[in-house]
Formats: sequence, C-alpha cells, structure tokens
Amino acid sequence: MEVKKVAVIGGGTMGNGIAHVFAMNGFKVQLTETSKEFCDNAINTISKNLDRQIKKEIISEDDKKNILGNIISVVGIENIESDTDLVVEAVFENKNVKQEIFKTLEGKIKPEAIFASNTSSISITELSAVCRADRFIGMHFMNPVPVMKLIEVIRGYSTSDETYNLIKSLSEKLGKTPVEVHDYPGFISNRVLMPMINEAIFALYEGVATVESIDTVMKLGMNHPMGPLTLADFIGLDVCLDIMNVLYNGFNDTKYRPCPLLKKMVAAKKLGRKTGEGFYKYN
Repeated sequence: MEVKKVAVIGGGTMGNGIAHVFAMNGFKVQLTETSKEFCDNAINTISKNLDRQIKKEIISEDDKKNILGNIISVVGIENIESDTDLVVEAVFENKNVKQEIFKTLEGKIKPEAIFASNTSSISITELSAVCRADRFIGMHFMNPVPVMKLIEVIRGYSTSDETYNLIKSLSEKLGKTPVEVHDYPGFISNRVLMPMINEAIFALYEGVATVESIDTVMKLGMNHPMGPLTLADFIGLDVCLDIMNVLYNGFNDTKYRPCPLLKKMVAAKKLGRKTGEGFYKYN
C-alpha cells in the first residue's frame, strides 16, 4: 500500500509539527481538531514555523504556499475521509481518550489503512486492543518535529512486519531516522530521559545544588544542549509526571518513583514554559 492521504489528530505542539512535516513532503494532510478555532491556531503555528524556514533559506515562499495547500482543516474525527491511508493520533497522554478515538475510527476508515499513535509512553499493545492490532504502530516524533530527525517506531505485540516496514520506509521519506523499539513502558527515549530529569529534581529537592547549578553541571560536564530542569520546563512538568507514573506503574519498580517536588509543582500548576513558571520563570 502506498500512503498518500494522512489524517493527523490533534493540532497542538506535536500534532501541528507532524502535519507540517507530512505536508512539506508532499502528502495530503487532514489536520483534525475539535473546533475551527483550534484548527486555525494550528495552521497559524505551521505558517509561522514555515516563515522561520524561509528565513533560514530551507524553503521558498512558493514552497510555503504549496505546503499550506497540502493541509485541510477537519473539525471532528467523524469527518475524516474514509479513504485515508494513515491516521496519526497526537492528542494528550490519556489512554482512554486515545482508545476512544481509534475505536470510533475503526469502523469508518478503510480496513487496509494504518493507525499510528504519537504517544511518548502509553503501551501500543494496549491502545491497539480496540482496533486493527496488526495494522497499529507507534510513531513517536520528537519535539520540535520539523527539526528533530528521530522517530521511535514502536511495535505492539500484534504489529505485522508489513506495517512496520511500511512505516519505516515512510519515516525515511519524511527525512527522519526511524529506530525500531519494542513495546515496554517509556520505550527508549523516555525510559532513559525521564529518570534523569526526575533524579535532577530529587537533587534539587534534597538541597544538593540550585536549579542553575544542576543545569550547568549537565551542560558543561556532560555536553547536553540544555540542562535537565530547563528541559523539564520545555516538555511540561505535567507531562514529565505522567510519564514517570507510566514507568512507575508499568515496571512496579521504586527507582521510577516521581519526586515529591515534581508532584507538588504540578499540583500548584507550575508546569514550565506553558504556564510561565516551572523551575524558571518566563515572560
């Protein structure tokens, strides 16, 4: 099967980035949200990000027009076209919400189409239980999607070789580097990254060093582009906590226990950049 028509569900940070990359590579994209306002916001974000690419001379003004021309807004998943070849879900990290989406689409989208989730930690096997398990796969893009090269391609228990090979090839057509990962909590990226961030928060909680000192050690000592606490603010502390809970519950191992300070900051709505304050304050 050749993928030509793609539906991206969710127009947030990850969803609009995924739509951007597919449209930039010539695919017809249905950017799907729950309201026209959310669709418009997503398209505006894509337009601004395309302007950045024009300034960097990655694309031209004509390219921008063509890319935006490849995207249509769709309000409501029930209005996704039935002949869609690939559905990529990129809503917030809630298993029940994601399963409800795929359950709804199972009887609507042609049976040979592939369903993919951009989940960063939820089991692909569990998500696929409500629909076409052999044609279900994880496509975990990295943020910001137009810039980052990696896609974790996660195989669920029943994902077929045909599905995996098609998505691997498709990822390469997007200019990305696909890495095969099997379905365990946190996959690879977040199983390694989130405990590091959580440990940095523990170091702060225990008074080992200041926020700035912890980040400086990791930047200058480990050559990380940004410190773990800066990165946590960028990701969102609520997202970090959700992923730590998935690891903690999935492995039933205390080494994944979320730091009490992380839990307290999320309860206080100090979520990082998106709320204006996390470990740092933002204007």
